[in-house]
Amino acid sequence: MKPWLTALPVYNEAQYVDEVLENVLKFTDQVLVVDDGSTDGTQERLDAWASRLPGSVSVVHHPQNRGYGAALQTVFSYAIENNFEGVVTLDCDGQHQPCRIPEFIAAGRHADIVSGSRYLKEFEGDDAPPQERMFINRRITSDINGRLGFSLTDAFCGFKAYRTEALRKLKITDDGYAMPLQLWVEAAAAGLHVTELPVPLIYLDLERSFGGSLDHAETRLNYYNQVLDDAIDSACREGRFRKPNGENDHVNSPCGEKGKRAAS
Repeated sequence: MKPWLTALPVYNEAQYVDEVLENVLKFTDQVLVVDDGSTDGTQERLDAWASRLPGSVSVVHHPQNRGYGAALQTVFSYAIENNFEGVVTLDCDGQHQPCRIPEFIAAGRHADIVSGSRYLKEFEGDDAPPQERMFINRRITSDINGRLGFSLTDAFCGFKAYRTEALRKLKITDDGYAMPLQLWVEAAAAGLHVTELPVPLIYLDLERSFGGSLDHAETRLNYYNQVLDDAIDSACREGRFRKPNGENDHVNSPCGEKGKRAAS
């Protein structure tokens, strides 16, 4: 089995991609970059890296922008198909510190999913998060914990480590920014061991767009709630949430009355 892979989903990150890749390569030997249809010159920069360091940097191009979730689906498939032990994912916008990659790999040897948390611990120099983003994150995180039995503090951080054997158990189909919600449902349904690692709060671009109507906070919250509901409903219909003894009584699972989302 190959060692751990580090992967970055990228869309129009020409401003950051060279510096981020330079720093990532200080802490990992194998990097995959999934270019999700960039049009700002990112594609050419990535191809130059792959040409210069063919043994260390691999690039997969989506012909057109498909979404954050679609990019991560490509990452997961690549890690599985190439028999890596696991994969660390981080964003390419400068918000994640590559020096923490070894911490995630080390934690990933004792957990199925290691998720970064910007709210687990305060770091000196932390940025103040946009209020509406923090509100939505806390609201959805609380809902996930209540319905799925987790104890998360940050449901949306993209800095994560996944064991490849755990990835084989996940059915990820959401192509957009709500993909992490489906991920948590799938992780709960598969009974995966999840832990969090604290990471600093870094916001370099407070105007970053989610795309179209999702830039409106209430619309985004409603969308996230719908994706979470749909993912839970799908797993319940397939009978993938069960009590530890294997009985079909789902009262203490997301499929039972206690698992339903509280009315807003």
